[in-house]
Amino acid sequence: MEYQTTCQSCGMYMPETKLHGKNADGSISDDYCCHCYPEGSFNNPNETLDEMVKSCAPFLIGAGVCDDLETAKKMLHEQLPTLKRWGQKN
Repeated sequence: MEYQTTCQSCGMYMPETKLHGKNADGSISDDYCCHCYPEGSFNNPNETLDEMVKSCAPFLIGAGVCDDLETAKKMLHEQLPTLKRWGQKN
């Protein structure tokens, strides 16, 4: 079975199934990562897009994707609204 390689909530790259979240029935989520969707629902179901940007930006810096917080936030503000979780709200 082929899975999405990008979390449709946070944008995390998920090349391995162990990085995917789990659906309520315990099966692997096609769309969401283990951090956003660990057991059949979102960790923070009321999280706003701005809150997600704020929480994810430091990870982009840590991974060497961006050098500073403002660049990371700008990148996330461009990318996240294109994902399944956020596209319906924007």
